[in-house]
Amino acid sequence: MSQAEALPVPGRRPQTAAGFLALFRNELHLTFRRMRTLVLLGILALLPVLIGVIIKVNTDGPHGGDGGPSFIAQTTQNGLFLVFTSLAVALPIFLPMTVGVVAGDSVAGEASTGTLRYLLVAPAGRTRLLAAKFTAGLAFCLAATAAVAVTALATGAALFPLGDVTLLSGDTVGLADALPRALLVAAMVALSLAGLVAIGLFISTLTGSGIAAMAATVVLVITVQILDGFPQLDAIRPFLFTHYWLSFANLLREPMYWDDVLKNLGLQAAYVAVFGSAAWARFASRDISA
Repeated sequence: MSQAEALPVPGRRPQTAAGFLALFRNELHLTFRRMRTLVLLGILALLPVLIGVIIKVNTDGPHGGDGGPSFIAQTTQNGLFLVFTSLAVALPIFLPMTVGVVAGDSVAGEASTGTLRYLLVAPAGRTRLLAAKFTAGLAFCLAATAAVAVTALATGAALFPLGDVTLLSGDTVGLADALPRALLVAAMVALSLAGLVAIGLFISTLTGSGIAAMAATVVLVITVQILDGFPQLDAIRPFLFTHYWLSFANLLREPMYWDDVLKNLGLQAAYVAVFGSAAWARFASRDISA
């Protein structure tokens, strides 16, 4: 580094911020204009409709919707619970698979098409580019979660009554108090996927094949989910990034239980730190001529 480069340059920080915002907008454009992304969001949006129709048919059927998990039983009494039911169904499989596809393709996809080398002409821009890709991945997590939650709320309102909500703890709160809880639950679900975004981003820096990176990320999610289901692995299960994903159910109690929710957020932050650093180390030294 030359002396001129080492000296602080007036206005450098605004230019850096503007450069990041430009890269972030470009990443959002690239992510959400892809047909694959739109199809994935469409599938996620259809999932609550399918769940709601199945619950409605079973409720109106000869068995009257008796039994079933507490979320499903509550849905027949209040359509707002379709939001929680849909998120509980989507989080273990559908949401992580879609996020894994987007995160795994973030770097490797551009490498395979040859556009990455043009973005990395200036080595100083690599950190900003990686940060923009990670932030765009988080934005997709929010969009994917919102696709499930908003569609579930609309479907629940159309198929079931809305009113006072009986929480899992047995307490009853008004709809005005329950809606912010639903928003909080959706936010926690989206943040639960932050570690997966960092893992997918790291895997994406290891290969020039977008398909390979997507497949590896999705397979990793499935594998970790399977491992998390074995009681014999209790020693390591709390350290798996999927372990506290369903802790959002504790926010549907009065008072809300934050212990597992905070453990989940801390665990995701640790995965972001570790795999984000690994992705940066790999990306910063990547040969762009290949």
